[in-house]
Amino acid sequence: MKESLRQQLERLALRVQELDAMLADPQLGNDRARYREVAREQAQAAAVVALYRTLQKRERELQQSRELIDDPEMAALARQEEADALADIERLQAQLQTALLPRDPDDERNAFVEIRAGTGGDESALFAGDLARMYLRYAERQGWRSETMSESVSDLGGYKEVVFRFEGDNVYQRMKFESGGHRVQRVPATEAQGRIHTSACTVAVLPEPDEQAQLMLNPAELRIDTFRASGAGGQHVNKTDSAIRITHLPTGIVAECQDDRSQHRNKAKAMAVLLARLRDRERDERQRKEAAERRNLIGSGDRSDRIRTYNFPQGRLTDHRIGLTLYRLTSILDGDLDEVVQALAAARAQQQLEALETGA
Repeated sequence: MKESLRQQLERLALRVQELDAMLADPQLGNDRARYREVAREQAQAAAVVALYRTLQKRERELQQSRELIDDPEMAALARQEEADALADIERLQAQLQTALLPRDPDDERNAFVEIRAGTGGDESALFAGDLARMYLRYAERQGWRSETMSESVSDLGGYKEVVFRFEGDNVYQRMKFESGGHRVQRVPATEAQGRIHTSACTVAVLPEPDEQAQLMLNPAELRIDTFRASGAGGQHVNKTDSAIRITHLPTGIVAECQDDRSQHRNKAKAMAVLLARLRDRERDERQRKEAAERRNLIGSGDRSDRIRTYNFPQGRLTDHRIGLTLYRLTSILDGDLDEVVQALAAARAQQQLEALETGA
């Protein structure tokens, strides 16, 4: 393990001592939110330091084993202990390198997934429907709860735009790399001559903000409109202005919800979507500044990026960010996204590890 990483671990050990002292202070208990934050950081840091101490112990034992190899009576046992210690050290070093990677504070959050039809007209809307089904099936496989926040259905099927909310364990962590431009190559059902067409959609994955963040919005900067929900919903929907549209006047960002019959609940849901879009705007601006110094391999947040191609004639999915190509498009569109998600996460972790080792 490089000396720079050992220095980071020693600093982390000092940080654990600081956190222990903070948790022992009775005053901290008066602020429950702050206490939970400190306790979470202490638990995570203490686990890493415990791994580091185990590594140091095994390194000392390795040295002791090597000192006994020259003893004829102890040589065989010493060589076995040396091999065991080397295996443990290699495993512990890998675990520590992973544990030291920067954590995205939003990883454990629920997420909103927005899908918008792009170039390609009706075919793009149909592709948006395919992506929506893929993500809903994936959410079902993960055991997440899903709900539709808003939708605009195309005349021939699919969506002009649809927004889902996914709730469960580590939703944003698993979904965040889906943000970007998705391209499909296939023969549309309306194509009489069998020619392959290319269409596109954009996907945005937004971490759900804390409820307290709603208090930070200035009501004077919001315009709230009510309107009648469109589409199926029975007589109630046709007669009641329960749908809500909220406009953030300084940025022009709009969010709406018509999923619920309750105007109050629709307003709360639309506010959550608006906050997520505002936070995503801030994230994009921050990432653009960071990209000027060192461009990210994955997840730049640029919605115009073509991140993935779905080629139906070849049954092929290609993720252009990491050069991943899989020839099982049908199962992927049925929600079997694990291999794609894991490959993207691994590539991101490798990039972070290289930055960590170089001190970049």
